[in-house]
Amino acid sequence: MNHFGRLLEMNFKILEIGKVEYHLIIQQKHLATTQVAHGGVIAALTDAALGVAALSVVAADNKLVATIEFKINYLLPAYINDKLTAVAQVINKGKRTLVAECKIFNSDNKLISTATGTFTSYSIDKIK
Repeated sequence: MNHFGRLLEMNFKILEIGKVEYHLIIQQKHLATTQVAHGGVIAALTDAALGVAALSVVAADNKLVATIEFKINYLLPAYINDKLTAVAQVINKGKRTLVAECKIFNSDNKLISTATGTFTSYSIDKIK
């Protein structure tokens, strides 16, 4: 359903319930300078990975999730042609909220960002 993820050309696989891996190759359209990715692309990859990790926990209950907040730490830049791997997993599931963490690695397997996010779960019937 995520058209924005397709626009950025992100791909994912669910490793297990509550844990996902996302991939994105940094292309020219992702750049903020001649060689470095825009931080918003890294943030979008982070939010997608965190969200799908949370969604995988509640989907069997006919629920969706929405981001309440997330905090990201940018550690290193991502460069053109870097293949980024985001690994996200749920670290806490409450009655209505879930907390997940995400780490993104570059082509050299160097950690370029970390993040935590909080998500609310709601019934799929609430979609208009």
